[in-house]
Amino acid sequence: MNNNYYPNQMFPGGAMPSGTPNQQLAPSIEQSMTGMLPSEQSYIENILRLNKGKVAKFYMSFPDSVEWRDRVFHGIIEAAGRDHIIVSDPNTGLWHLLRIIYLDYVDFEEPINYSPIFSPAK
Repeated sequence: MNNNYYPNQMFPGGAMPSGTPNQQLAPSIEQSMTGMLPSEQSYIENILRLNKGKVAKFYMSFPDSVEWRDRVFHGIIEAAGRDHIIVSDPNTGLWHLLRIIYLDYVDFEEPINYSPIFSPAK
């Protein structure tokens, strides 16, 4: 153990936050039980959730693959989570579970719904 690796354990611009890590981001037990999540910032998965049901093209890069270096998936946004997107392709009938880590960008065929603060539809 190298106690000198982080000699100054202060965060830039202030003191170390109190509480456990990510405590401010974790939903409360009541929120988890009711399925209600707090408002979140505008992250890709939230933008995709706001556009559920729309047709889009997903440009993906798989850097470790020789065969699938770059690939485009076309279909309807069925769902989006913190680390994934579920897309159905009406032309082939296939459903794709795509990892957001490989997503480069998304093209939509119509105007997208966007909000800097995400509030899921009830």
